[in-house]
Amino acid sequence: MTDPIHLRVAGYQMPVGLDVGHNAKNICTAIDRAAAEGAEVLLTPEGSLSGYTHEFDAAAVASALEDVRAQARAKGIGLALGTCFLEQDGRCYNQLRFYRPDGEFLGFHSKTLRCGSLEPRPRGEINNYAVTPLQIFTWRPGLKIGGLICNDLWANPGCTPMPDPHLTQQLVDMGATIIFHAVNGGRNGSSLSELAWQYHESNLRMRALAGKIWIVTVDNATPEDLPCSAPSGAIDPAGDFVVRTKSKGAQFFVLTLTLDRGQQRKG
Repeated sequence: MTDPIHLRVAGYQMPVGLDVGHNAKNICTAIDRAAAEGAEVLLTPEGSLSGYTHEFDAAAVASALEDVRAQARAKGIGLALGTCFLEQDGRCYNQLRFYRPDGEFLGFHSKTLRCGSLEPRPRGEINNYAVTPLQIFTWRPGLKIGGLICNDLWANPGCTPMPDPHLTQQLVDMGATIIFHAVNGGRNGSSLSELAWQYHESNLRMRALAGKIWIVTVDNATPEDLPCSAPSGAIDPAGDFVVRTKSKGAQFFVLTLTLDRGQQRKG
């Protein structure tokens, strides 16, 4: 009988704004806390460094990214870092960037189901961000992970002008056994926001259950006086939340995921 695989993860439901320096400071504080609590990797929300916008200062984001990366490397913390970023190909991506605890850059997942209006020529962020092919990453031997960003997981029917490709299941089929999910959802305190929360929560649980996969997820906490658009925490392969934060304001969690080697899939 082989020993199970363990991964201690931290998640930060953080307030995300357009001030890159302030965002970076918050992330670095979370890195320190993750290190103090023995985590191996920290997950942050969609756009947590740059702000959720394609109109960011590319030089400022690149500089802040190096600062955050250096802090994480010094503390021995890996990152699943949400940020918008201008790559060397000149295209802007809404990314979840993966770094090992030693600072090695594994690559990034780019948001695939970018939101837009339901028209023949959709309006919205679908026109602002480029997309790369879906992929998984080897975190360490025997442990493969994937990333998704917000709408990638639940394909909200009100703002997804393309068919749902079931990206969660695609990652499972590729061999991932943990999915890191960075969220930055809109909310205004209305009944529609409550309905969206229910849809997001049920999708997190049902897709984890369908794929028999761990999902670790965090949302943007801004505005801090309103509930987030989705719950932050970790869902196990049975579709149950094993940790779940409060729905409002900055929240931080740490837990150890236990994965039986028999659950590993080829891919």
